[in-house]
Amino acid sequence: MERDRIRRDIIAARDRLGPRERQEMSRRIMENLFQLAEFSRARTVLFYAAFKSEVQTMPAIKHSLEMGKRVALPLTLVAGKRLQPRLITDPARELRPGYCSIPEPDPEVTTVLDPRTIDLVIVPGSVFDRHGGRLGYGGGFYDRFLAEQAARAFRVAPAFELQIMERQLILEPHDQPLDCLVTEKTVYRFAGIR
Repeated sequence: MERDRIRRDIIAARDRLGPRERQEMSRRIMENLFQLAEFSRARTVLFYAAFKSEVQTMPAIKHSLEMGKRVALPLTLVAGKRLQPRLITDPARELRPGYCSIPEPDPEVTTVLDPRTIDLVIVPGSVFDRHGGRLGYGGGFYDRFLAEQAARAFRVAPAFELQIMERQLILEPHDQPLDCLVTEKTVYRFAGIR
């Protein structure tokens, strides 16, 4: 499929970033995130824990906790293809390897968060366009979560510029649009698309 080929190509390009380059670009992306009025206003933020060559989120998670925000990360419920947001206060103590070895909240030491209380969701993805389109990794976990559980939350994806397609992505009906895309260079806003 075309979507799978695009994902593979973009992830391969992202994988070629060196560790220092990825760290510095991630730092600039998170600085741009912190400048968003929606982030400043958000009381409760759902982050993802970065995996492999994704934009690094752990420094931003720690900074958000220091700012006094309620921070949640998703626990993947594989059988139902669902995400369960769980509050964290100490990532070093409360995260463990989960689905696909991605760091996730340990259900033994974290509590479930009502997704309707989430103000802002930091959404991972593989490929993006300049119109609010996003391709995840093919499982539909975030699309279902955004559509059914956190529909009112502001949706922000952190991404490297190299993950953005010049042409508009061909999306499927279940693909959830973004409100904002934050890169190391700029912020893209998508008003009125949902």
